[in-house]
Amino acid sequence: MISRPRYIEAIKPFIGKPQVKIITGIRRSGKSTVLQLVKEEIRQSGVQSEQIIAINFESFTYSEILEASKLYSFIRNNIQTRKKFYLLLDEIQEVVNWEKAVNSLLVDFDVDIYLTGSNSHLLSSELSTYLAGRYVEIPVYTLSYQEFLEFRNHYFAKGQDSGNLFTDYLRMGGFPVIHTANYSEESAYKVVYDIYSSVILRDTVQRYKIRDVELLERVIKYAIDNIGNTFSGKNVADYFKSQQRKIDINTVYNYLHALEGAFILYRVPRYDLKGKEILKTQEKFYVSDISLVYATMGYRDRNIAGILENIVFLELKRRGYKVFVGKLEGNEIDFVAEKIGRKIYVQVAYKLESEQTVNREFGNLLSIDDQFPKYVITMDEFWKDDVEGIQHLYITEFLLSKGF
Repeated sequence: MISRPRYIEAIKPFIGKPQVKIITGIRRSGKSTVLQLVKEEIRQSGVQSEQIIAINFESFTYSEILEASKLYSFIRNNIQTRKKFYLLLDEIQEVVNWEKAVNSLLVDFDVDIYLTGSNSHLLSSELSTYLAGRYVEIPVYTLSYQEFLEFRNHYFAKGQDSGNLFTDYLRMGGFPVIHTANYSEESAYKVVYDIYSSVILRDTVQRYKIRDVELLERVIKYAIDNIGNTFSGKNVADYFKSQQRKIDINTVYNYLHALEGAFILYRVPRYDLKGKEILKTQEKFYVSDISLVYATMGYRDRNIAGILENIVFLELKRRGYKVFVGKLEGNEIDFVAEKIGRKIYVQVAYKLESEQTVNREFGNLLSIDDQFPKYVITMDEFWKDDVEGIQHLYITEFLLSKGF
């Protein structure tokens, strides 16, 4: 089991504290592994094994306690002393009315609770009702480029040139299971498609009671085909109308909402840098892992710029930034990323192959009148000139940097 220290460091300050720890993310992103790492961290702090109750609700072993009162009774019967108990409950959304059980356990016992879940809307809605102010969420993403390299070193030959491996990451994505064995691209996409199908069925169709699965798939493919482009629900509805397929705008937004809840898509709002406000139209959507693009649409070089944007977006999210698409009069800034006390601006392009491209990418950033760091990220390995304080980085330099 390979450690994922970023997530452990995020959880450690809350171990033993009264807040419920919620570990969220798309299926097979590594939440269960993070939970196991938390378990080891707790044991190393001196907690006895009998004080730890770990349950994976996807295991048939626990199929008879998938209801709140039964789960509560099971845990109550296993708390045999007055010591603090640590509850690690994996894929909690499988339990009917789970939030009632969690709330009662907090009230009745001295417990420290850790949950994982694969649907953000389900967790946030129930938690806001029963556990308002008493939980923290730790999002888990598929492998970063740094983690991908660590997996490669662990499972394959060490000492390979990391610069030559970015193409593998670009083509294979970051689902951990793909990088534990020597999969071909075709086999990897088959594995990813099976993950995607499970997410669509269990965390989208069943959860939101969607009847027209074929239409849902069309909306997904529209969003995937427009990675890196702004669009609205009306754009989607108009597109379907041109294809002689009628769809209500509200249905489009409901489907996009459901796909966000299942962590297939992330919505990125636009931010008006001049007016200092979030705009409500023409957002961007990115996928939770670029392999989902290839598994559903096939590999196509023509959207390489959007794929690179997606990779940079996920890296910013992993590092705890709130991410927006910037608007400054007639210019678009790919990413405005903020976290406490920090802000960075990022432009992403495939290659700066013409003066027009250079002027656009750097010019958009030069139009911003502040002193926060600004980056242009490309796949130009040899052209590295900075322009008026704007740093031009090869994409792996950005992904591996510890400076932002």
